[in-house]
Amino acid sequence: MAEKPVRVFLVDDHGLFRAGVRAELDSITDEVEVVGEAGTVGEAVAGIAHKKPDVVLLDVHMPDGGGAEVLRRSRPDNPEVVFLALSVSDAAEDVIAVIRAGARGYVTKTISSHELVRAVVRVSEGDAVFSPRLAGFVLDAFADRPGAAPISDPELDLLTPRERDVLRLLARGYAYKEIAAELFISVKTVETHVSSVLRKTQLSNRYELSRWASDRRLV
Repeated sequence: MAEKPVRVFLVDDHGLFRAGVRAELDSITDEVEVVGEAGTVGEAVAGIAHKKPDVVLLDVHMPDGGGAEVLRRSRPDNPEVVFLALSVSDAAEDVIAVIRAGARGYVTKTISSHELVRAVVRVSEGDAVFSPRLAGFVLDAFADRPGAAPISDPELDLLTPRERDVLRLLARGYAYKEIAAELFISVKTVETHVSSVLRKTQLSNRYELSRWASDRRLV
């Protein structure tokens, strides 16, 4: 028997954006199912209580209170619902505020449709998911908090452990021959891994890869 799709509720004050997200998710996957949407805090609180979704995709800034207010009013009565912030903002204060309010992750609206699906599925399974760079804000803010869930990055998750090893050394300035010696593999294998990482990250050279790895604190 096929697994049931993750039931998703959209909260954003822009109707066109909600329509676009719904259309994208409906067209590319059967892993998620959009079961409702809301454009205000009040509509969101009522809709979440009625629909009982698995995951709420939550805008951070709305005219009548925003994502933190939805969390404050919804979470006590719906503890099983998981909230994933989806916002245009990548400001540290926004990320930290909504995570403190109870969201399980935070991704920006530059995320691709396929990455968004993966993020929704991951948070529904108990992981915390963040767009690149944003995880660092949370790690800094909650550095001393015990029992935190592992933080995942939808893009980084595409890489194999060996590809991450190669990328980490590449970002530190190692030459291909030095990487090969460090990991006990051939130079040709290093080149294969680098090509794979470039393809998966859609970057074009080692300098872009180094910055990409630095943003994710791999270096």
